[in-house]
Amino acid sequence: MKNALTIAGFDPTGGAGVQADLKVFYSLGVYGLSAVSSLTAQNTKGVEEVLPVTPDFLKKQLSVLLSDVQSDAVKIGMIYSEKNAAVIEWIIKKYSLKNIVLDPLILSSSGKRLVEKKAVAAIVKKLFPLCKVITPNIEEASALAGLEIKNEKDMKETAIILKSFGPENVIITGGHLDKTAADLFYNGNFHYLIGKKIEGEFHGTGCAFSSAVTAFLAKGESALESSRLAKNFINKALRKSFYLGKGMMILDI
Repeated sequence: MKNALTIAGFDPTGGAGVQADLKVFYSLGVYGLSAVSSLTAQNTKGVEEVLPVTPDFLKKQLSVLLSDVQSDAVKIGMIYSEKNAAVIEWIIKKYSLKNIVLDPLILSSSGKRLVEKKAVAAIVKKLFPLCKVITPNIEEASALAGLEIKNEKDMKETAIILKSFGPENVIITGGHLDKTAADLFYNGNFHYLIGKKIEGEFHGTGCAFSSAVTAFLAKGESALESSRLAKNFINKALRKSFYLGKGMMILDI
């Protein structure tokens, strides 16, 4: 059986982070491996506090696991610290990891910062060049590229800038085109990932999308086809989403 590794934060609701990634992997027929980069105190209304795992322990988790199991694809979510970014870079190179998908989390849906300010530059410099795919949303893409996205043209310019930082493929999520949900895929050419726009506030959409891309890469699909399949998967999960608490809806994955 193909497997995929997630390196991400722990979300007590199970709607995002490591738990959500593992659920997506299972749903798509891929065995899930995991290493925890940080702990959070959060609920469906938002993130209240983040406690990063030490770099030494993150390195230990990954080294022990990967000395035994070969991973077919890797999803990187919440990293939080500059030192953890350096650890993950070392691990990728040490174990020749492939099919790296990075969801560059900067802010939670509720506005809580999920990464140290100095870690953002480290993620771009150390990890972007190692990635098969990066999946920032519009706000994250704007922050990373230093360009405010107001329209489709800005979105394309931002994708070009982000690809110049080294990743093979860039997907900017959260776009809209003719009243549809349209994510932009860029690999030197532009492709739109079209889905029906579904109203509401949802928890963990970006996590689930990037982990679905990872699962399909693990199964041997191309980056573009993995993205299209992941978009369809998320659209189905959104349509079946539900309220677990008093805040955002949880995807049915």
